[in-house]
Amino acid sequence: MDTVERMKAVHLLAQGGSEWITCEEAPRPRPAAGQALVRVHAAAITPSEHTWLGPDQPFPVILGHEFSGVVSELGPQTVGMTTGDAVYGLPAFTRDGAQAEYVVALPSELAPKPRSIDHIQAAEVPISGLTAWQALFDHVPIVAGQRILIHGGSGGVGAFAVQFAHWKGAYVITTVSGSYMDLARELGADEVVDYTTSRYEEMIHEVDVALDTVGGETLERSWGMLRPDGLLISIVDDRLQEKAAAHGARAAYFVVEPNQKQLKEIAGLIDSGYVRPLVEAVYPLSQAPEAYATAERGHLRGKIVLNIAG
Repeated sequence: MDTVERMKAVHLLAQGGSEWITCEEAPRPRPAAGQALVRVHAAAITPSEHTWLGPDQPFPVILGHEFSGVVSELGPQTVGMTTGDAVYGLPAFTRDGAQAEYVVALPSELAPKPRSIDHIQAAEVPISGLTAWQALFDHVPIVAGQRILIHGGSGGVGAFAVQFAHWKGAYVITTVSGSYMDLARELGADEVVDYTTSRYEEMIHEVDVALDTVGGETLERSWGMLRPDGLLISIVDDRLQEKAAAHGARAAYFVVEPNQKQLKEIAGLIDSGYVRPLVEAVYPLSQAPEAYATAERGHLRGKIVLNIAG
């Protein structure tokens, strides 16, 4: 009888916030046919992840769906990679996450880790980078000269969106808190507005595309900043179409999906110096509850990352 190997993992024990998060032992997964087992070196925190779980979700759940690590083992008929490959990726949200010593993933959910950065920095990229990429290039796509408004330009998704839009030659406008205004300019923003002191809807007009990463009041105030038939993209609120019609605008909502090709393109931009990930802080796996509590307070420069391999 085979002995079940164990590993350390971050568990969400019930629906809720960081008070339901713990670091404990879990069964180590085995790669099935067509899967890779990855030794996780680092995994980033998305503090809203617990809100994505369905009402029938069985607990406990291993959190964290963006990571960087090294391929440890391949299941039968798994092609496209070899053991020892340094990879980063976004496993499907329907499976356990990567805030653990090991995670299983499909080759299509993985890509070679950017060579110019370490695992800590690479772990911050997949969800945020793919979300920004899919928003700007799958749902628009943007072209040089367009006026692009990005809310939260110093956060996880917003920072990548600012850099991607700048790389494409768009005129980039972003809203951030005052302490991050210089950072937003460094990332490529042409116009930076402090949302804590300004009525930005009175300052920004005629944008072709607005990317909402915040929701709520921020989303509502964005409609008036669009040009006629402009596009508002939200990653927070899917109830947009009726309001878009009332404002003579278009709207799109989406949930990020794994995409190997796009991860490779993002890695190329990172290695070429066009894009850089932002890491607010690094915590050991054992301090995951504290890391989530910090992330839930918001106003971060990029994301918080768990250092799992040490």
